Amino acid sequence: MEIIKSGARFSSIVDIGIRLKQKSIETNSLFLAAHRGINAVTTIDLSQVIKRIDFNSPEIQNYPPIEGFGYLKKAINQYYFENQANNENIFATIGSALSLDLVFSILDINEVLLPEFYWGAYVNILKINKKEFSTYPDFDFLIQNAKYLQKKAIIICEPNNPLGSSETDDAIFQVIEVLNKKGITVILDSPYRRVFKSDTRFYTQMLNFKNVIILESFSKCLGLSGQRIGFLHCSDAEFNQEFRIRLLYATNGVNAFAQKLIFELLTSVEGKKAVNDFLEITNKGIIRNIDFLHHKKLLPDIFYAKSKPVGIFAVVNKSQEFLFQNNIGAVNLSFFSKDKEKYQQFSRVCVSLKPDEFEHFFSKL
Repeated sequence: MEIIKSGARFSSIVDIGIRLKQKSIETNSLFLAAHRGINAVTTIDLSQVIKRIDFNSPEIQNYPPIEGFGYLKKAINQYYFENQANNENIFATIGSALSLDLVFSILDINEVLLPEFYWGAYVNILKINKKEFSTYPDFDFLIQNAKYLQKKAIIICEPNNPLGSSETDDAIFQVIEVLNKKGITVILDSPYRRVFKSDTRFYTQMLNFKNVIILESFSKCLGLSGQRIGFLHCSDAEFNQEFRIRLLYATNGVNAFAQKLIFELLTSVEGKKAVNDFLEITNKGIIRNIDFLHHKKLLPDIFYAKSKPVGIFAVVNKSQEFLFQNNIGAVNLSFFSKDKEKYQQFSRVCVSLKPDEFEHFFSKL
């Protein structure tokens, strides 16, 4: 049959996982799945939360509203925006990837600017949508060149994937304010932020900017990758109308159980305790793993001379193949940069893993 090829690549992360599993079987050895972007220090304890959900209810067994249950949107508004947002501007989505796909397909732009080091999926989703991309080195570049960025969109990934670096909120506000005044769309992709920062001022202040699209993922920040649920917020009515239409035909609504589960986690006594316990254990585990990498001198100075990583990812000064030979899954940093040769000796690893297991594998390097 005749097909139209997207030009996108299949996920390297999936390929790495397959190789690791095959090696584990062949050598009868264990491996560390540090190539994935999953919070795995601990699982979130849903045992008490599940008891609150009636699986036999029509609400669970029928099609959910396209934009998300009203009570869930209200809960998101409270949890992220201190109830200062308009619920009509919040959409329940199937995680970040689908949201990005729909956003790129809607925006009438010529190019998307990514951070110098970027999540590889950005590029592949842009290819599928026939959109060009380039990179920017820092926020100063965006501010100084704002007048030349018309018909472009800017992605700010906070904290950064793959580096795990994080800008100050004031720096983010400053650059967004400049771009917003020029009518330049900013896509704020921050699916892991609430793992580390509980403040809501960051989100409430974003409500002042019409040209900002916020993408969040409960799949990421609450360790619920299997539920595939997040949300999008935008204050632009015309964008929202088109997003509503495309969300209908792309999903016909997000899984009703996942929506109910997130609602209970954000609002019930049992849910809040489960969330707080998960975030506390996850934070402590991540900090311990990053400190261990620092102690082992595995964090390259080229990226971390002034500060340690803060996200669920970090870059280490070992190649992907070297780590693979030591039964550690990792992704070569070249997958996250336009310069495919310069960063071959570095790899991105997930630091949101059980500390004892993490130290067991990395202590051998």
